[in-house]
Amino acid sequence: MTDAAQIAIVGSWIGTGIGFGLWLYGWFGTQIPLKRQRLHDCGIALVFSAILVRVVTQDRPLGVFEWALFFIGPLFIAAALWRLARTS
Repeated sequence: MTDAAQIAIVGSWIGTGIGFGLWLYGWFGTQIPLKRQRLHDCGIALVFSAILVRVVTQDRPLGVFEWALFFIGPLFIAAALWRLARTS
């Protein structure tokens, strides 16, 4: 694996951690519904984009689960970004 791919993978794991942290903070850290929805949307966008980075940088051929994530992931990201734009 190249150095750029290793940096991307480490960054994707950091993004996954931040995304799950935002998602958990949305559930347990705030009582305001709009803020909770925005935190969930940010977390979903980060987690799915990080997963897509790991799928693209892997060395082995894509399986059925990876292909499903490859096609469904951008839909979740687009939906989250659309809701973030609508609630700004």
